Amino acid sequence: MAFKIAIVGRPNVGKSTLFNRLVGRRIALVDDTPGVTRDRRVHAGRLQDLKFDVIDTAGFEDAAAATLEGRMRAQTESAIAEADLVLFMIDGRAGLMADDHRFAEVVRRTSKPVVLVANKTDVRSAANGVLEAWNLGIGEPIGISAEHGIGMPDLRDAIAAVMEGQGAVEEEVAEIEFQPEEAMPGDDIDPDAEDIGYDRTKPIRVAVVGRPNAGKSTLINTLLGEERMLTGPEAGITRDSISVDWSWRGRKIKLFDTAGMRRKAKVQEKLEKLSVADTLRAIRFAEVVIVVFDATMPFEKQDLQIADLIIREGRAPIIAFNKWDLIENRQETLAELREKTDRLLPQVRGLKAMPVSAETGKGLDRMLDAALETHEIWNRRISTGPLNRWLERASAQHPPPAVAGRRLKVKYVSQIKTRPPGFVVSCSRPEAMPQSYIRYLINGLRETFDIAGVPIRLALRASENPYAGRAKKKK
Repeated sequence: MAFKIAIVGRPNVGKSTLFNRLVGRRIALVDDTPGVTRDRRVHAGRLQDLKFDVIDTAGFEDAAAATLEGRMRAQTESAIAEADLVLFMIDGRAGLMADDHRFAEVVRRTSKPVVLVANKTDVRSAANGVLEAWNLGIGEPIGISAEHGIGMPDLRDAIAAVMEGQGAVEEEVAEIEFQPEEAMPGDDIDPDAEDIGYDRTKPIRVAVVGRPNAGKSTLINTLLGEERMLTGPEAGITRDSISVDWSWRGRKIKLFDTAGMRRKAKVQEKLEKLSVADTLRAIRFAEVVIVVFDATMPFEKQDLQIADLIIREGRAPIIAFNKWDLIENRQETLAELREKTDRLLPQVRGLKAMPVSAETGKGLDRMLDAALETHEIWNRRISTGPLNRWLERASAQHPPPAVAGRRLKVKYVSQIKTRPPGFVVSCSRPEAMPQSYIRYLINGLRETFDIAGVPIRLALRASENPYAGRAKKKK
């Protein structure tokens, strides 16, 4: 088990900024608005030679348990309970507040090792705030600036002292390696590599997206069997895209909970724009994307725009009609929803859409089965021989049209990538090929090779003329 460090404190003291510095990337949303972070986030971190898991938490607020702030506080208390060390952070510029004293008492009662951190000490006026922090009675305050990296050696020594006391420091420290940017799905495909089949042991990345208040966080909590994500009746609770490592039937899955996406015209505040941008990054990073529709009001314009975005990004989509426990005429409604799915999203014919209830857990197993099946289709590779035999039959049954008095010709086809499946068709005059015939070829590929429910990329390429570079011989 990795050594875990939880960063806690009242709102707007710089917890997420320190979290980003420790993990080495801008993962958590940072803004001057208090209370940006709501869910707790766990990620591998490093400070010089020390390695650990770091937990970003919501700001401590003194509020009733039933309120949103009270539920945020419960998430922070859960983070403290699972941590091996607590970094209690205060604002060195502002000095101690009444809430700092109350929350220091909460942390002290947990009997967890505590390191007191005074942030924002990059100005002279913060010196008094650092000295004042001694009044909390939880040890010597360490002055840092999470934004500018000031004081990190002192923080490293304080963390190392606790880790050594618990035997969590390795005797031989490996040379520091900066973590590279993670590759996008599909970047690791070699078109010329030998086909070794679908690997069912590899982890799969699944993002859950949708409009605000569609039940995304509740769905993930039900899958995990714990209140991991902050939920409630308020719309737009989730702001960050939170990833959770999970295993289902022996298959490792990284789940991404995302912020709800409203219509672009309604997104005015800077913080919501940051949340939407974070959701877009999660979609691009994911392999399978579960689009959560509210079954009581499905197929809103924004639902279709989200689904279209996922398809254009080349991800493998699944539709989950949530809140199915609130539907009365279920058979009739399901038939209507599936008819609308086929009609309104024809670009991914065969898209898997199923009713679920995040509240009761009904239908979630079928949803995950569909996600794994779609992921396998998304990774499907087809040999060149069967592809060209299909193309010969397809072009004989429905020949390409004549354009400007000259009939177009299709010659051969090959698959150049997977994730999603991508094909190149060699033909004469690709710029003149009608879109209707391209759709005919795509639908033929989908039906013949069972590539249902995922995007298909089809590119046209002119065949090379071996005599194009030769000059005419003079007599």
